[in-house]
Order: sequence, then C-alpha cells, then structure tokens
Amino acid sequence: MNPFSSTFGFASQRGRSLFALGLLALPLTACRPHDFPAYPANYREYAYVTNGGSGTVTVLDVVNVRVDREVAVGQNPVSVAASSTRNEVYVVNSGAVGAQGSVSVINAENNSIAATIPVHRQPVSIELDPAGTLAYVANSGSNSISVLDMKARSEIAQIGTGEEPASTRLSPDGKTLVVANRGGNSVSLIDPGTRTVRSVFTGCPGADDAVILPDSSKAFVACSSGHQIMAITLAHPKSNPAQLDRLEALLDVGHAPVQLALKPDGGELFVSNSLSDSISEVVTGTDDVGGAYMMGDSPVRGLVSSDNAILYVSNFHSQYVTPYAIDDGKRLKSIHVGDGPSALAFSSAGHLLFVVDTRSDDIAVVRTASQSLFTLLTTGRAPNAIAVKAFKLP
Repeated sequence: MNPFSSTFGFASQRGRSLFALGLLALPLTACRPHDFPAYPANYREYAYVTNGGSGTVTVLDVVNVRVDREVAVGQNPVSVAASSTRNEVYVVNSGAVGAQGSVSVINAENNSIAATIPVHRQPVSIELDPAGTLAYVANSGSNSISVLDMKARSEIAQIGTGEEPASTRLSPDGKTLVVANRGGNSVSLIDPGTRTVRSVFTGCPGADDAVILPDSSKAFVACSSGHQIMAITLAHPKSNPAQLDRLEALLDVGHAPVQLALKPDGGELFVSNSLSDSISEVVTGTDDVGGAYMMGDSPVRGLVSSDNAILYVSNFHSQYVTPYAIDDGKRLKSIHVGDGPSALAFSSAGHLLFVVDTRSDDIAVVRTASQSLFTLLTTGRAPNAIAVKAFKLP
C-alpha cells in the first residue's frame, strides 16, 4: 500500500522543537540580498497546500515567505494542480468514502473560490492539458476518468478505466492519457481525441504513479504493491504508423515503489522504494536499472532540480529530506524539516523547496542554494499535496 495515499489518516502533531521555533523567529529580510530574487511590483507567486484533515487549502505567499490565508474547499482535499494558462488552481476533494467528490476552482488573483465542479466517487488526482482547457480527474471509487471543460466549469465526458484509477498523465504530444489502476493492477492507455481506451496492460500490482518521457515515446508506471516498474512503448501514429502500444519491460527495483521522479531532460528517472528505504536509478532510453541507493526511513517522493543536478527525496517516517547528487552518484547531508515529509515543490525561480510535513501540519521552506531549512509555516490538518502558481497582474 502507498504510505502517502489520501487515506493514511495520521494524527496531527503540532509540537515544535525549540530549533524550529527559533527558525520561525528569524527575520526574513536577512537572507534576501543573497538568496531571493528581485520581484517586480505586480509579480505574484503562491503555493497551495491541500489539508486533508481540515477541508481547506493553505495559501503561502512565496514572495514574502509567509502564510497568506486558508481557503475552505470540499471534504478531504487530496490533490492540487495549477493552470499554466489561467490564473487558477484546481483542488480535488475526495469527499467521504463512497460519496461524490468535486473539484474546487481557486482564483489565484484574489485566492477565493470561483467555482465547484461535481465529479464522481472518490476522485484522487487531476491532470491538465497544456492549453488549460481540459482536465482529467481520476475517480477511484467510480473506476472512471472525468473530462472537465475548465472554461465552462463542467464535466463533458466520463471514460471507463480499470479498478480504482489512482493517477493520470497526459503525454506532451497530447496523444495518450496514461491511467494507473491501483485496484486493478493494470495500466489503461486512453486516446484523448476519441476518449476511448486504446490499450490495457495487466501485471502491475498496485499500479500508482506514472511518468511520460518528453518526446512522448515511453511511459513508466510504478507497481507499488510489488518491486517493479512497468515500461510501455507508446504508439506514434504520425511518426511511425506501424508502431503500436506495447509492454517493453518490467524492471526490478526496490520494495513498494510508490513514486517516480523524472529528470527534466528525460534521461533518467528515480524510483522511491518506500519499504526498502532506497531509491533506484533507471536509464530511460535503455531500461537499465543503474543501482539502488539508501536514503532515509520510507522515501515516498522525489523531485529533481531544473538543472538535472540534484534529486530531493522526502522520507516519510522521519523528519528529513535527503538530497542526492545525480552526476556524482552520492547522497548529500540530509535536511532537518518537519515530521512526515511527503509532497515536494520548487518555487518558480528554484531558490526555495517546499516540503509538506504531513504529521506535524506544516510546510518546511528549504533554501536550495545552501540546502538548509529557512523556516516552518503552519498549515491545516494532515497536509498532503502542493502546487505553485506564479503570474503578473496587469
């Protein structure tokens, strides 16, 4: 089972160490000349953190590194995504078990709720198309994908999948929607144009996270209930009409691979093996598993810096994030954060790393230049996901 699923139900722990309290008291301006970008007056940047236990989203002001506000959304928010074309953020509210869920639309310019879109039972993830016009929501309790028109704020189609779809990924060329069916131990490939299932691949126990290479040639899916990841060659009807979807390989990694972190250049991916306390490095072009490296206690998320140099790994059963130098192939000194680090996100400039601390109900703000903790900001109960949105006002 994925230890970072929306049903983890860990109790809130609001204790803070004296070390953390001291950091909270640091003047933020002290580090600005060296570590912080110079922003124009009309620039805005916010980080949105879903609080599964509070039914809220904590909005962080990234420019001033502070909590801006807390926004009420639906019951049990579990996923969040920022539009690349609109000043909007979308929150998936899973709702009560067996009940219909929804998607809350947040207007990023004033951080208020602009709309609520009903979907189906127990939605758990959302994927946006590059134009920002369509969204694909995985309804785990309904075994389906909701296709949403984000301008009309409504569902325009529902596509059947395997049992308990956990995540969706749209290929960069827009030709394939990859759906990992956790309960069905399978992967569905959907043609977004016709909204029909094109291929199904079985034999991936607890299919969970998925990534797609930048050239849309291949997808990788984590089989979280086992010790493998699935590599699938994707059909290319324009460049090679004869090429069909096919299972390329099942790659042995560590136990309970729950998440895949792809380098921006697509050359390698890193697998978080939560029950092996390790990451596995995979060369995406050849499907070679380069090796396993010990991280911390239950790694559940990885995130690679934009320069392809550093992988940051959150170790859920600890209070540490561990950086890994990719070119050197070695683990660096771990960074002390809050309790239960899980989801990760960079600021737009890359100077800050935000770490969602699920057990201590806070966000650790890490300076990437020094790989050190800058401050802790309080969230609602059981935070579980994060997205960053940057824009300029007219």
